[in-house]
Amino acid sequence: MQFTVNRNLFIENLNNVMRAISSRATIPILSGIKLTLTDTELIMIGSDSDISIKTSVPVSDDLVVGSTGSIVLTARFFSEIIKKLPGKDFSFEVQEGFQTKIVSENSEFTINGLDANNYPRLPEIPDDSAFKLSGKTLREIINETQFAVATSESRLVLTGVHFTFNPNEINAVATDSHRLSERSLKLENGPQVKTDLIIPGKSLQELSRIIGESDPEVKVCPGESQVLFEIGNISFYSRLLEGNYPDTDRLLPTESATTVKFDLAELSSALDRASLLTHAGRNNVVKLTLDTQKQQVRLSGESAEIGNVEENVTFGELTGDDLMISFNPDYLRDALRASETDSVVMKFTQPLRPFTVTPDDKTIDFIQLITPVRTF
Repeated sequence: MQFTVNRNLFIENLNNVMRAISSRATIPILSGIKLTLTDTELIMIGSDSDISIKTSVPVSDDLVVGSTGSIVLTARFFSEIIKKLPGKDFSFEVQEGFQTKIVSENSEFTINGLDANNYPRLPEIPDDSAFKLSGKTLREIINETQFAVATSESRLVLTGVHFTFNPNEINAVATDSHRLSERSLKLENGPQVKTDLIIPGKSLQELSRIIGESDPEVKVCPGESQVLFEIGNISFYSRLLEGNYPDTDRLLPTESATTVKFDLAELSSALDRASLLTHAGRNNVVKLTLDTQKQQVRLSGESAEIGNVEENVTFGELTGDDLMISFNPDYLRDALRASETDSVVMKFTQPLRPFTVTPDDKTIDFIQLITPVRTF
């Protein structure tokens, strides 16, 4: 196996594959990257058994093939070597005993490789049920839900986002049982049949980064235990979580006793100030007091070790009953970060019942639910 390649082109593809490499690989060979060279393309694969990423670089003036073959190289060392090479191009050659020589200008490395035949094969996923959607749409719905997945694996199904794809709509919901985020967006060419997938939050985080700020077309190929996302020359595989996702619709309140509209920036700033003290205490809790008679909204927090903070928060509208409610400020901060509008509407029912945060725009189908904290 021998080729010469433009270093920047190689690094661009290498960085994407490295996203799938784990420092704690359960199978030793998965700490490596598999390179396969054919007469037409160079394929790089990385995997941690949960996520697998494959990129393909077509043969061109930037990639010249000497001889075909395949090899597995330790990802961390190989990546660092390539990034520190001095030249514009480098040559790569696999010699006897899987030793690999990398040469660029006056620099020459020889590193040990592994037999590529021992590397696990990627799953074969038919594209019978495949459909396409905008990368911007997918990234948007991931960023508005993924943060709410559970981090504890005691209920494994909650560590993923539940996606429902319909011909004209995509719906995603995530919950860790303390908060919930649900978003729906219109689709132009969704799947012909309803498709349900529970995708791990960690997989979606990496997928969102690969999509980036651009708006590529994404092909989605659902399988039985894996899902494949194709983005340009990148194939992103993720395992699917098994089990029945809870019926979250029944958790959403249908009516409210108190409603208040906040400017997003004003509320975020007040929340940050209150959190300065609550984060220092054992109980990370802030209290929101809504006085509809005095038309006053007060945010307060305290730490037994440091002191307390109180602040009157500017708001747009306040209607309904007086209310005092306590909650984790980090949950509300995450909800505000995910918001698309400059102002949000918060609706409350009772002091110990979950409250909702929605955009101040009824055309946006996005609702977040936060469970309060009992402080008495």
